[in-house]
Amino acid sequence: MVCLGMAVVSMAAKPSLLRAEQSDLSAATCTGSSSSSRRRDLVFIVNPRGANGRTGREWKKLLPYLRSRLGSDCNICESLTSGPSHAIDITREAIREGADAVVAVGGDGTLHEVVNGFFWGGKPVYKHDSKVPHTTSLGLIPLGTGSDFARTFSWTNDPVDAIERLVKGSRSRIDVGVITKEGGDLHYFINVADIHLSAKAGYHASRYKRFGKLCYVIGALQAFFGHHNQDLKIRVNDGEWEVYPKVTALCIGNGQFFGGGMRITPNAHPSSGNFEVETLQDFQWYDFILKLHRLYSGTHLSVDNVLSRSAFSIEVEEVVGTNSIFVQSDGEHLGFLPRKFSVLPAVISMIC
Repeated sequence: MVCLGMAVVSMAAKPSLLRAEQSDLSAATCTGSSSSSRRRDLVFIVNPRGANGRTGREWKKLLPYLRSRLGSDCNICESLTSGPSHAIDITREAIREGADAVVAVGGDGTLHEVVNGFFWGGKPVYKHDSKVPHTTSLGLIPLGTGSDFARTFSWTNDPVDAIERLVKGSRSRIDVGVITKEGGDLHYFINVADIHLSAKAGYHASRYKRFGKLCYVIGALQAFFGHHNQDLKIRVNDGEWEVYPKVTALCIGNGQFFGGGMRITPNAHPSSGNFEVETLQDFQWYDFILKLHRLYSGTHLSVDNVLSRSAFSIEVEEVVGTNSIFVQSDGEHLGFLPRKFSVLPAVISMIC
C-alpha cells in the first residue's frame, strides 16, 4: 500500500486521469505500520466540505475514536477530496494498490463517486499485477445531508455505529446499477436513479445544499414551475417498446430512499439482483401535497397512476424529442434522456 508517512496535501485541482493511473494517494496520510501482512489497509475518503463543512468537522472529532478501535489491526489511510470526481480517482488507485476497503465518509454524493471509482472502462478495477484474487470492499460512514442509501439498511447517521460495523467486518455482495447512453461514457449508481420531475427537483436541490434538508423542498418547488408530464417510450428487460402517457417521474431503485428520506422504491434491495421501478403518471402539483406522506412512508404503491415492477434492465426515451427530460442518479445530475439502466448483480463486496 503506497500510503506510509505522507502528509495531507491540499490539492488545488482534480488530478488528471493520467496521474490517477499512476498514483493518486498523495493526499492521504496513514496511521499504523504496514510491516505485517495481517494488517488491513483501510482508505477513508472524506469530502471535508460536505454538509456545509460539517463532514470535515465531524471527521476530525471522529479520528481519535477510529484509531482507538481500528489502529491496532489496520493501517488507517485518510484522503481528503479536493473537488468533484476526486474521490473516483482516489478509489481507483486505492484498489489498484491492494486496499482491503475503501470507506466513503460523507453523504450520498461521496458514496456515489467512490462506487464509480470501483470501475474503469466498463470493467471492475483490480489490484495491480495480482496473482492472487483480491477483493477491495466498500465501506460507509454516513455523515451527509441526506445519507439516503444508509436508510435501506436502517443505518443511522451515528458514526460510532458505522465504525463498529467496520470493526466487525461482516461483508455482503451488493448490486450496482450501470447507466448507458449511445456514444457516451458508462455511469454507475448504488441507490436510486430517476427521470423527469424528481430528477429536475434534485438538480435544483443540489444548488441549495447550504440550507440542509430544506434544499429538497426548495428544489421541488422550483421543479414544479413549468413542469409538463411527458409521454415516454419504455422497454423493460429487452422486451418490446411501450408508450407510457403523461409520465411525471420514473424512479429506478437499487435502494429504497431518495430526496432526504422519501421511500420511493420501498421493495428495492441492493442484493436482490433486480431494480424496483416506479412510474408515476399524470400527477399534478396538488397530488404531491395530498400524497406526500405516502411517498415518505412508502405506502404510495396502491395510489392510482403509480405502476411498480421489478426489472433487471430498463430503457427510456422520449416519444417526441425535446432533450429536456432530466436524468439523475444518487442525486447527481447526468443530463437528459435517452438512457438505459442495467443491474450488475453482486458486483461489489460491502462492509455491513
